[in-house]
Amino acid sequence: MPPQPADQGAIRTASEAFAAVALAAVACDGTLGRQEARALRQALEYRTPYRDLSEQAMGELFDGLLEQLNAGGWGTLVNAAIPHLDVSQRETSLALAAQLVWADRTVTPTEQQFLQELGQRLALAEGRAALILEVVALLHRDSLSA
Repeated sequence: MPPQPADQGAIRTASEAFAAVALAAVACDGTLGRQEARALRQALEYRTPYRDLSEQAMGELFDGLLEQLNAGGWGTLVNAAIPHLDVSQRETSLALAAQLVWADRTVTPTEQQFLQELGQRLALAEGRAALILEVVALLHRDSLSA
């Protein structure tokens, strides 16, 4: 079932929840710029079920999630999302969040703190969150720079 707009401050589906965690990642530093919004859209547009959404439906989904983000901050948004995600979805949402944070090749202390807190809130198996974050960091390491 395609995600519906997240209205009235309620996340109702796993697809809304997954998008909410991704949105929290790009907005965790208090800003959501055009480049971050584009990275978020690109990160989701080839995934099921988002690839089947029209521009309007995707816009409505994020409008609802942005309302929730603006009303309560990323922590409230993430806390509302987590109960709708199974373990596999929580692992993938953490990896995608890390990918989005690393998209500009610079991770600020605020973003690092977000990733650590997100990993804890997702309540993954012991050491799993740290492993996911480490792998994503390795993928973004500029190991060939002089």
